[in-house]
Amino acid sequence: MPPKDETPEQVKEWLQMALRKIWPIAEGSLSLRKGSCIRKSCKACERGIGHPSYALYGRHAGKRFSIYVPDELAPEIEKALENGRRFQALMNEAGIRYLHALKRRATVKLRA
Repeated sequence: MPPKDETPEQVKEWLQMALRKIWPIAEGSLSLRKGSCIRKSCKACERGIGHPSYALYGRHAGKRFSIYVPDELAPEIEKALENGRRFQALMNEAGIRYLHALKRRATVKLRA
């Protein structure tokens, strides 16, 4: 729980400290997809297994995108996505704390 007498400046300092701990950061989703190849008589494709690969999906400038992610980078991208969700939660909390701090400051000024 934040302090009851938190100022807007203290909220800013709290958020800046919290954000220093978050890296790498990304937004979107990581998906394991399976596709077929162009080779004739591919055993994996014939059995319906296909060729698994990871893709990062997201939006940029209002458009959806998909980027291939090599298997060895998938864990790091997943961590970045988790940090992106943490970032979103921190931003939401910061907005609430900031509003409460501004309201307290306005109340103190009215009483003075």
